[in-house]
Amino acid sequence: MKQVPENPFDTYVETRSEEDKGKLRDFFEAFHMHCLMAGKEKKKLQTDFEHALLYYKEAGTALDTALDLLDIRNLGGFYARPSILWFGLDDAAKIYPLSMEHGSMSVFRLSVYLKKPVIPALLQMALNFTIKRFPSFATTLKKGFFWHYLDTTKRRFCVEAEHDIPCQPLKVSASGSQSFRVVYYKNRISVEFFHVLTDGTGGITFLKALTAEYLRLTGVAVSFDETLWDPNETPDSEEFENAFAKVPLCDTASGFIDRPSVQMSGRLSENKPCRVIHFKMDAASLKAASAKYHTTITVYLLALLFLAGKAATDELSGEASIQVPVNMRKFYPSKTVRNFSMYCSIRLPLSDISNLSAIIDTIHAQLQEKTSKETMCEMLTATEKLVHTLKYIPLPIKQPVAKIVYGFLGDKIFTNTLSNLGIVHLPASVSEHIESMDFVLGTPITNRASCAMVTINDMAVLSVTKTTVDPTFEEKLHALLCADGIQVKTEGSPLYEV
Repeated sequence: MKQVPENPFDTYVETRSEEDKGKLRDFFEAFHMHCLMAGKEKKKLQTDFEHALLYYKEAGTALDTALDLLDIRNLGGFYARPSILWFGLDDAAKIYPLSMEHGSMSVFRLSVYLKKPVIPALLQMALNFTIKRFPSFATTLKKGFFWHYLDTTKRRFCVEAEHDIPCQPLKVSASGSQSFRVVYYKNRISVEFFHVLTDGTGGITFLKALTAEYLRLTGVAVSFDETLWDPNETPDSEEFENAFAKVPLCDTASGFIDRPSVQMSGRLSENKPCRVIHFKMDAASLKAASAKYHTTITVYLLALLFLAGKAATDELSGEASIQVPVNMRKFYPSKTVRNFSMYCSIRLPLSDISNLSAIIDTIHAQLQEKTSKETMCEMLTATEKLVHTLKYIPLPIKQPVAKIVYGFLGDKIFTNTLSNLGIVHLPASVSEHIESMDFVLGTPITNRASCAMVTINDMAVLSVTKTTVDPTFEEKLHALLCADGIQVKTEGSPLYEV
């Protein structure tokens, strides 16, 4: 007869004093009151607590301290109540599940690098405690008659050791599946989001809360302010609203359909991405380089991307275009962690792209005009009209129509993307434990590169997602940065098989 291995936690309990056994018994009785999920999910969550207690025991943490850090009240009522919420997709998100039918799934990654290696058992507990604060993330994507929607799912959301290429599609078709993943590697915590859930601002809000909760479980005295959400606060309805619905529409609508742009050359790889490269730079040096041209960091980087992109194409004529996401919260303040971003296109003829000084002013003028409140309102109105046009078309019919629409909105009208999340602010009690962050865009269908940047603790990280092995773009970009006196530390993945 096969012998069942002894449970390490049961062995641990047997070694404790009668007083400690009583404390553990009371602890798990409270757990059962706070968790009324189905058997398997409940067992997984209980095992998470057991693994965390075993970690604390090995680390020499007193039982009373461990039980205090893992206080069952941190679960709130999330796992004790049945699912009742559902969320219609926001206006920006409605196209994403339709485009899945045509070989595209928009996934992006946000990562934080800590000063110490990640402890998996505590990261899992941090997610268990944090998810209740983000009800629109604790959802599964479902098909309605006219549109997809997000349905609340009460389950144990898991963290995993990283073992795959970044930003791979999520399996959202299974019942109860999640539309984000949390992975860890050495000192890095990464969250990958299907864009149907959130944009970069919402994603950063979640990652900051998750990181702070993880640090609290390691013993850090975390303080909260306006830059950091407390996972034990009750969610406010504004935090998961469709903020687009509150914006007054314009008399005119424009900005969606555009003409194709020049693409960088190089054979597309089978694995997407085939490489991710991070340019780490001192934020002050980057700002000083931009100041030499009397412009902003975003305009300066756009100019570099145009120059590097021209070097990476064999085309001799046509226009290059860079997509720039625009955070609508700066025009219409909102706490929502759902999508609330639009985009603009900065376009230059290849013949005009000669040097930084020649293109800086044009880029600056275009960016000011195209990211204005008035222009964004016109694009938002166009979005609303598109959504209204498709509103009452049944989903099975809508998907082929979306293929045509997605063709107009797809990446052929762009050469590249630059998404700059700006400076991430956190209380000092949290930020002092962080080395850096990075922001990685998922791969488009046609574009050979996509770029994203985020800054924390005076470290700016520009990440390039590649879909071709041809290194011309990143080599030219690196050379341009160095030529302006910026010291660049280059890191990234090995070349994935192509």
